Amino acid sequence: MEISFYKYQGTGNDFVMIDDRSAHFDEKNLKLVSQLCDRKFGIGADGLILIRNKEGYDFEMIYYNADGSQSMCGNGARCAVAFSSFLGIVTEEAHFLAIDGPHDARIEDGNIALGMGDVTAIERVDDDFYVNTGSPHHVRFVKDVENYPVVDTGASIRYSDHYTPKGTNVNFVSTLAEDHIYVRTYERGVEDETLSCGTGVTACALIYGDQKGIDHIKIKALGGNLAVKFKALPDGRFTNILLIGPAQQVFKGTITV
Repeated sequence: MEISFYKYQGTGNDFVMIDDRSAHFDEKNLKLVSQLCDRKFGIGADGLILIRNKEGYDFEMIYYNADGSQSMCGNGARCAVAFSSFLGIVTEEAHFLAIDGPHDARIEDGNIALGMGDVTAIERVDDDFYVNTGSPHHVRFVKDVENYPVVDTGASIRYSDHYTPKGTNVNFVSTLAEDHIYVRTYERGVEDETLSCGTGVTACALIYGDQKGIDHIKIKALGGNLAVKFKALPDGRFTNILLIGPAQQVFKGTITV
């Protein structure tokens, strides 16, 4: 079987993108998903995204982590919007469905501004934090994130008893300026550090912004720069959350499986 695909990246978070509006891809074949994402024996990516038709929406994004598990992916969603624009499905605005529900997005100045789902609360986990931004995220503030043991410490938290059995993504944060943070992320499903994580930087921005009383945070990730805007409500909820950053096509091709 020959599969046509496109490769996209959003601040270094990379994805195999498949136009599956004909619904020919076997979404239950998780072995195939992992094979396509394998960096040595496949195309290589942090995840795989199918674009499908969905009544009432411009499209549906079906997202898989590299291991075949499913979750919401902020950078993946931004790439899905860019890919759908390339396919002519959307122009400046998009209304689409993801695993965590409906999303809206806007293409502006070369960036994708993605509307994220509302967040109900920030939880404390000992000296750290936990927040679900469509995917679960443990957040730890550290002094020098650039030299922090992200993979080893991230894995120990991801597989800890506290998060058994499903686990969690783990983010480490340092402050660069009053409105600027540096985030590194160990991603569940990839089981390694990724160059960027959209739901992760969103989680970190909400926690940091809540502490500082600001609602527009710039984020440095290993793969590039992002920004998060939001509205904090008096009852501790967060709404009008926007994840803003670039999404670019890298190459296209076919693979025989």
